[in-house]
Amino acid sequence: MTALRQRMIEDMQLRGLSARTQDMYARAVNQLAQHYNKSPDQITEEELRQYLLYLQNERAVASSTLTVALCGIKFFYEHTLRREWVLLDLVRPKQDQKLPVVLSMEEVRQVLDCVRRPYYRACLTTIYSCGLRLQEGVHLQVGDIDSSRMLVHVRKGKGAQDRYVPLPQPTLELLRTHWRTHRHPVWLFPTKPAPQPPSTAVSAPISGRCVQSAFHAALSASGIHKPASVHTLRHSYATHLLEAGVNLRVIQAWLGHRSMHTTAIYVHLTCKTEEPAIAAVNQLMGDLVW
Repeated sequence: MTALRQRMIEDMQLRGLSARTQDMYARAVNQLAQHYNKSPDQITEEELRQYLLYLQNERAVASSTLTVALCGIKFFYEHTLRREWVLLDLVRPKQDQKLPVVLSMEEVRQVLDCVRRPYYRACLTTIYSCGLRLQEGVHLQVGDIDSSRMLVHVRKGKGAQDRYVPLPQPTLELLRTHWRTHRHPVWLFPTKPAPQPPSTAVSAPISGRCVQSAFHAALSASGIHKPASVHTLRHSYATHLLEAGVNLRVIQAWLGHRSMHTTAIYVHLTCKTEEPAIAAVNQLMGDLVW
């Protein structure tokens, strides 16, 4: 690791950025350096301008990819190198306004039934039934399960925020059965141990990439033709709660959203919540004569 990269990582740590964000930002700067085949501190503002245009026009990367690249590069030049470039305040990637993919309750069960290994099925079922992000699910610990209050303590979610979410009784029973298969004292979903050491020697949770692969295999086997991912289970959880009449503010708290605007997107994903409003419109306009 170069001294410059180490300096940037230390700056990000001081800023309190998550390990995942640090990795994405460092990768963005590394890709910039590889593009010009020289150290990023030797790159000029004009070269950076051309690189960002290259990402946007030639590679046509998604707005989210461009945003991550810009944020990482901006952090490096503004905080690590202390450069004040006008360009960094000029670039504003266009934000896509896409609605997330959602599976119906029947489709969720169909996909979960197609997960071949019980280990992955338990993890994916927990992610759906508790509305978790992928990394929140794989990092669940035994001590996070509060069976007396039927709650799951989600630690260091997005934005390093803790929260509690309801623990359904069937999920509790599933987790108890699953835990008996490995009896790890810390992790609910530990990585597969080596043949010789006992499972208690495992010090890391299962890889999120493995869980994602298991989901995609099950999705393919289910015959459902939707561009879904593990995160789709979280979107589906929120939509199903809204359809069941759960208050949007409660859903916001359970999902760990800072803004109601983020949670309100699920209103557009269900017809059931609009049915009373549509009925009211029809009643109000029923006596109109054309």
